[in-house]
Amino acid sequence: MQLTVREREHLGSAESRRLRRNGWIPGVLYGKGNHPRAIVVKERDLRGALTGPSGLHAVLDVVLEGQKTAHASILKDYQQDPLRGHVSHVDFQEVRLDQPIQASVTVQLVGGEDAPGVREGGVLSQPTLEVNVEALPLEIPERIEADVNTLEMGDTLRLEDIPTIEGVTFLDDPHETVIATVTAPTRVIEPEVEEEAEEGVEGEELEEGEAVAEGAAEPSGPAGEGEPGTTEG
Repeated sequence: MQLTVREREHLGSAESRRLRRNGWIPGVLYGKGNHPRAIVVKERDLRGALTGPSGLHAVLDVVLEGQKTAHASILKDYQQDPLRGHVSHVDFQEVRLDQPIQASVTVQLVGGEDAPGVREGGVLSQPTLEVNVEALPLEIPERIEADVNTLEMGDTLRLEDIPTIEGVTFLDDPHETVIATVTAPTRVIEPEVEEEAEEGVEGEELEEGEAVAEGAAEPSGPAGEGEPGTTEG
C-alpha cells in the first residue's frame, strides 16, 4: 500500500499541535542509513494504511510528496494521546525486502470455549500477549493463533507447542514462554469464628465480677471498727 507523506518545514510542540488540529500526524521517516526525515501524514491516510489485512505490520510504500521514489517502510513506533487515544506521532523505518527484520506479533487464543478444562469451570489465562519473531518484511504474520481447545485442567501451553510458521523464527525462549494456562478457580474461604475463645473471655469476665462482689461483702476488720460517727468505749 502506498502512503504519501510530506516533509515538515517547521518543528516544535506548538507546530505539532497545530498540525494535529488540522488532521495531520507528525512523524519521522528513518532511512536505511538511519538518516531521519521529519514528516507529516494525513490522519485518514494513516488509518487506512494500518487497518488493512497486515495491520500494524504492513509494509508501506512511503512516498514523499513531489517525489516518485517509494521507500518500503514499516511502522517502527507510534504514540497515542493518553486521553483521546488518537495516534499523535509515528515513526517509520525504511527496510530492504530481501533482509529479515524483527517484530513483535500479537498472540490470539482460539478454541478456548471448547477446552475441557474450561468446560469444567477452569480459568483460561494468557500470560504472554506478544512474541518476538524474525522474518522477511513481507512474511511477518499479522498475528499468531494458539489453539487451546485441548487444554485440560492444570494444563499449560508454551511457545514450543505452537506449530512452526514457514519463514518465521521465534526469538523468545520456547520452553520458558508460557502462552496459556487453565487453572482451577480460586475459592475464598471465610475465616471461622473462634467460639471457644469468645466463651472463654466471657467466662473470665463473669468470674472477675463474682470476685468483686464477694470482696465487697467481706468486712475490712472487726464489726463496727473504723466506722465513721462511732467512738470507742
